[in-house]
Amino acid sequence: MLPNTARRALAAVLAAGLLATLGPAAAQAEPPTAAALDLSESRALWIDRNTVVWPSGEGASSAGLYYAPDGGAELVDGELSGAPNELKLAKVGGGLTDEQRAAFPHLAGHAAYSIAEDDRDRVADATRGQLVATQRDGDGGLTAASGVQIPGVLDDLYGSAAQQADLGPVFAEDGTPSLSVWAPTAQSVELELDGERRTMERDDTTGVWRASGERDWLGKPYRYRVKVWAPTTGEMVVNTVTDPYATALTADSESALVVDLDDPALAPRGWDSYTKPAATQPRDAQIQELHVRDFSVADPTAEHTGRYLAFTERDSDGSRHLRKLADAGTSHVHLLPTYDLATTPERTEDQAVPDCDLAAFPADSPEQQKCVGAVRDEDAYNWGYDPLHYTVPEGSYATDPEGPGRTHEYRRMVRALNDSGLRVVQDVVYNHSYAAGQDEKSVLDRIVPGYYQRLMEDGAVADSTCCPGTAPEHTMMGRLVVDSVVTWAKQYKIDGFRFDLMAHHPKENILAVRTALDELTPEKDGVDGKRILLYGEGWNFGEIADDARFEQASQANMAGTGIATFSDRARDAVRGGGPFDEEPGVQGFASGLYTDPNDTADNGSRDEQRARLLHYQDLLKVGLTGSLAEYTFTDTAGRQVKGSEVDYNGSPAGYAGAPGEALAYADAHDNESLYDALAYKLPTGTSAADRARMQVLAMATAALSQGPALSQAGTDLLRSKSLDRNSYNSGDWYNTINWDCSAGNGFGRGLPPAWDNEQNWPYAAPLLTLPQLRPGCAEIDAASAAYRDLLTLRTSEPAFSQSSTADVQRELGFPLSGTEETPGVVTMRLGELLVVFNATPETAEQTVTQAQGGSYALHRVQADGADEQVKSASFDAGSGTFTVPGRSVAVFDGRG
Repeated sequence: MLPNTARRALAAVLAAGLLATLGPAAAQAEPPTAAALDLSESRALWIDRNTVVWPSGEGASSAGLYYAPDGGAELVDGELSGAPNELKLAKVGGGLTDEQRAAFPHLAGHAAYSIAEDDRDRVADATRGQLVATQRDGDGGLTAASGVQIPGVLDDLYGSAAQQADLGPVFAEDGTPSLSVWAPTAQSVELELDGERRTMERDDTTGVWRASGERDWLGKPYRYRVKVWAPTTGEMVVNTVTDPYATALTADSESALVVDLDDPALAPRGWDSYTKPAATQPRDAQIQELHVRDFSVADPTAEHTGRYLAFTERDSDGSRHLRKLADAGTSHVHLLPTYDLATTPERTEDQAVPDCDLAAFPADSPEQQKCVGAVRDEDAYNWGYDPLHYTVPEGSYATDPEGPGRTHEYRRMVRALNDSGLRVVQDVVYNHSYAAGQDEKSVLDRIVPGYYQRLMEDGAVADSTCCPGTAPEHTMMGRLVVDSVVTWAKQYKIDGFRFDLMAHHPKENILAVRTALDELTPEKDGVDGKRILLYGEGWNFGEIADDARFEQASQANMAGTGIATFSDRARDAVRGGGPFDEEPGVQGFASGLYTDPNDTADNGSRDEQRARLLHYQDLLKVGLTGSLAEYTFTDTAGRQVKGSEVDYNGSPAGYAGAPGEALAYADAHDNESLYDALAYKLPTGTSAADRARMQVLAMATAALSQGPALSQAGTDLLRSKSLDRNSYNSGDWYNTINWDCSAGNGFGRGLPPAWDNEQNWPYAAPLLTLPQLRPGCAEIDAASAAYRDLLTLRTSEPAFSQSSTADVQRELGFPLSGTEETPGVVTMRLGELLVVFNATPETAEQTVTQAQGGSYALHRVQADGADEQVKSASFDAGSGTFTVPGRSVAVFDGRG
């Protein structure tokens, strides 16, 4: 079958040839375009049981809605054939109602048609076959024909009732299971249990199909056989599909398993009675972002390398390091996605490995990436942003992927991290699925085609997220998000959730998650849902940008909710430039802009560098407040401004309503690691020791801000990915963490993979062989110890944990901000503390007149800490001058 684009092109060619044959008279008749007569597209939208919407109704005298229960409708000689059933439509004067416009803002200007009252009893039946909408001119000629988008009408028909229905495997008190799936458009659904087919009964109120079983179903594999109209193929199909609500799977997700997660056999010893680490306020969370394989795959002291169980090995180097961080104040480990992945072979014997001696190649060789690339789609490595089943642990991280053993091991991992003083955040990706349509790894769309995915104007699946987008604005996709999160919280004791591309969710959906979690109690559910942390990416882009379809869970919109979004403002100011710069050497506050310039042309003239640096310092100040919109201060131009009035690429720098609603960070798994970014940006002659100091200073801008902060695991150890900017598919070689400094920090593992870095090879190759970019134990250990000192300081001082904008306004200030501010130095007053961030190579003197006569001294944590250089920082009470060595952050205590 030709793809839609090919068919449209062919139709256009044929139409053009027909006009040329018939001559000018035919051309003047202006027949409908090929795009207007295309049943492979779905340009009409059935938004509720009474209303169908078209992008344009101009020139149409009448419209109709037709359905063919078993398919077969087609266009023959410009007329509709094979659609025997019609629902009559009447155009609605004035278009959509105000309520409909509010529900579907992107359709506000479209023409609306009402279904005739005497046809409305056939609406539910019509949705279970092929649908075609038509428009005709005054002479009855067909001017438009299209397939129909149906999420709106399905929500109207079934949504309220289906929200309350049981889905997936549910167990009665006597252990008897039932299996239920929502498939309202299916003509039939059968349960395939352990290879045998069984009938399922449909509830016409909910659209749910259900089969009641016996206790001997426990542990058996099952799938659903769904007979349904598939718009992507234009025919009725029978799909054999796993359960979207599966809680256990066979290896490689071939079948779901009838498993009761409350089965005591799946619970580690003490699972129901152990004590979790005390929960922090969201504004105090200090988070380490960590990938399961990165944690242990190269740790020679670990036995279960690359597995969940590696976290249970308390004497491994990785576990020891995590406990050091926990002792210093790290509160959470954020695990990159650990639900069932679509593309990772789960059995070890099926996982490819590079067939090269990777360590034997030179540091700037292209051979490493070439060898890794040869197996990258068949190896065991995957960041995990390719969801297949949202609520089952990934099998490749288990010692045995077959069956529910992965549940037991996942719980052991959570327990072990909790026992190390760390709460666990799970990275969740509900904004897209791995596949849609009839792809064998499309689960949702093969059960209810055209419902769970967000559709564009022509009915194609939106893919701005990278992959087939889901539609949490639809009732049952929104419910799936809530149900899945609650299951992870209750059954796996997850302490927090990080939402990937959260702004592709409606704000309402994320608030529903919050409400559902808040209802969980230790007495009833074994967990305190109110203590579960929520944060996510609030990036505003794609087909839903600027609230085009609903109020998004974006940075600005989440203000006042207590749910945090990643703040890119201070991140870019600290690193310099942006994540998509063509030239990677653009400098920022912590990478030498103006004060230690490199030779990157994109940095601009000296005057331009100075001006940009001072603006970066204003962005950094906003970040230090917690990215508060209403916080007022004097900027470097001498103006009194609010955080929301400081510009960040055309958007407000400050957007949060309270501390805790913006997550500070200097690096994460996306883009170059902090060390690699500084490798590009610091002057090439910068020593290894100075690079380590700049790394700590950059990390301090996040750790010492109001609100939560996140750091990529290993960043305190100067972790490098050999300049790889997007290591999602770069294998263990580029991603692994060396917990032992004697193994190095990962820099110089070869040129970064060509598939996403080749444009940077001219910049990367000269750096990879430089000895000053290969830190040793002295630099690695010093950076890690200095960072831990800052964590200890931050978490032991209440001043870093203000609870409101008013408290921050009262306690936090920038006494030297204004037209005379020192480029490369930011001085912050915080209650009785004073913090100086000196990003310049030289000693900085900061005279604060309000401090004259005070009794400031370097904070005891730093005075007794690991950083010998910062210990030279001093205060002169007579002049109120704070002296801080270059490339240092110093915290002074004024309490005597």
